[in-house]
Amino acid sequence: MDNLIAANKAKPMVVVMPAGHVNGAGAALGGTVPAAAAQGMPGIGAGPDPFANDFLTDLLPYIEKNYRVLTDRQSRAIAGLSMGGNQTLNIAIPHLEKFAYVGVFSSGIISGARGAAPETTPFAEAWEKQNLAALDNAASKRGLNLLWLSTGKEDSLIATTRNTVELLKKHGFKPIFLESEGAHTWLNWRDYLSVFAPQLFQSQRSTTNSGG
Repeated sequence: MDNLIAANKAKPMVVVMPAGHVNGAGAALGGTVPAAAAQGMPGIGAGPDPFANDFLTDLLPYIEKNYRVLTDRQSRAIAGLSMGGNQTLNIAIPHLEKFAYVGVFSSGIISGARGAAPETTPFAEAWEKQNLAALDNAASKRGLNLLWLSTGKEDSLIATTRNTVELLKKHGFKPIFLESEGAHTWLNWRDYLSVFAPQLFQSQRSTTNSGG
């Protein structure tokens, strides 16, 4: 990121990288732990996402209160890889009025059980039903400048990403999808960041059918 900014390929920005592993969140207070969170995958599947709650109610307000950052939608981006990509969708889609740029790396709507086939559809269908109002909210889509996904052709989640892209298109989004070479690796994620980051906070067309 520093090199991209130094080369004037990306605009200067504050990058916040929280730990998404909130396993067992709420259990100490008697709360119910989602099955996926109990397995070490919070925010995966169609159940409640404890990380999304932490992000929206604690992290985002804290950053905007304690750091000198712009707080309008056009000055916010969100992205995540693997589990974090699913969490990104869990946060961004229901709260699209808060984000103008969304990135999903090597991910999509992921199954809630370890070892499940990546193309399994019931989880995506349940997620779609759970977020139907947000997916079809034309007003909140306006101003979404970038919805960008990329996954390697050898990644076990490639089918998941393809299905997620089709789901988003079904609801009027215009996601940009790059199928790269390689698998579920840091080398790919570094490359994805180098492509995604320069597109942030730039003037471009909306990635929905409803205009921007």
